[in-house]
Amino acid sequence: MAVDKTQVLAALRAVPSPRGVPLTEAKVLSEITASDGKVFFSINVDAAEARAWEDVRVRAEAAVRAVPGVTTAMVALTAERRPGAAPPHQHSHGVKPVAQHKPHGAPADSPMGKQAAIPGIGSIIAVASGKGGVGKSTTALNLALGLRDLGLRVGLLDADIYGPSVPRLTGVREKPTVNEAKKMIPIVRFGMPLMSIGFLVEEQTAMIWRGPMVMSAIRQMLWDVAWGELDVLVVDMPPGTGDAQLTLAQQVPLRGAVIVSTPQDLALIDARRGIAMFEKVNVPTLGIIENMSYFQCPECGTRSDIFGHGGARHEAERLKVPFLGEVPLHMAIRTTSDAGTPVVDSEPDGPHAAVYREIAARIKGQISSAAVSQRGH
Repeated sequence: MAVDKTQVLAALRAVPSPRGVPLTEAKVLSEITASDGKVFFSINVDAAEARAWEDVRVRAEAAVRAVPGVTTAMVALTAERRPGAAPPHQHSHGVKPVAQHKPHGAPADSPMGKQAAIPGIGSIIAVASGKGGVGKSTTALNLALGLRDLGLRVGLLDADIYGPSVPRLTGVREKPTVNEAKKMIPIVRFGMPLMSIGFLVEEQTAMIWRGPMVMSAIRQMLWDVAWGELDVLVVDMPPGTGDAQLTLAQQVPLRGAVIVSTPQDLALIDARRGIAMFEKVNVPTLGIIENMSYFQCPECGTRSDIFGHGGARHEAERLKVPFLGEVPLHMAIRTTSDAGTPVVDSEPDGPHAAVYREIAARIKGQISSAAVSQRGH
């Protein structure tokens, strides 16, 4: 049963606001996205009012979920401080600034203190980059497949809300369904459960969302998905080091982060920022991957270092983090990715699949060591 904006607005009209008018007349609603039973929107208020509006957000989400045909509802509360206004009191229950974002009960000096584990998932690793365009999503998918080939039960979460690539990289066109517990059932492809915001909206839809809306979506894709029993959940992070990335790193119990970079200096500068961000929230860096490391001509075999070479290895040595390996710039990786048949799965005996599996083996070793270390403490 299709759900449209008219039905959503009708449900929201019954939700009162602190301003004494129905929510739909309070001039706080963002654009409403309704597609295939999935509804997304935010409530945008001044930071000073955030505490009073949180209950409204909860009631609004419940009202939308009660609309026939709605399977998923994501409602975020976006609170901004007006120019010149004083910061909200630190005990405010509204949306907190990034510096105060940490799991409930965590010590002030340890954002990783007491994060909520996701039932059934052994380890969560983030695949991140300081900037876009370095092949992070292609790397994340092929690493997940490499870990699968090493005998692990692996899932992949596409947390890149603004530019979800996993639907295209995997060739998935269907939409997730919802089970009796109101949890989304991930799409299974290549023997792995997959989840992406791209499964919930049309490919051409622009996700023009503020940070709290992004975090609301990521939280639902983490905790409101029936992942099952997994050894590892690979999270394809949004590129960069902004609010969404930092907050995700603080709220999700990450075992570690894998940084993807190209050899060129500009990408390495951004990779350093990514590593620094994870250090701030006590997430260990599992290592750096140099993607598009070199180009080897398929006709004559001549090797060309188009973006330079060895920069990521030298950076890893300088920062004293592991260097995980080099992935070449090759037509086969590009064409299989575009076709939705990633190279590790479609060409398992080829040299590129072997490269990804070697890197995956190094990551697996680090995950195992970290797990043993944690049990020892």
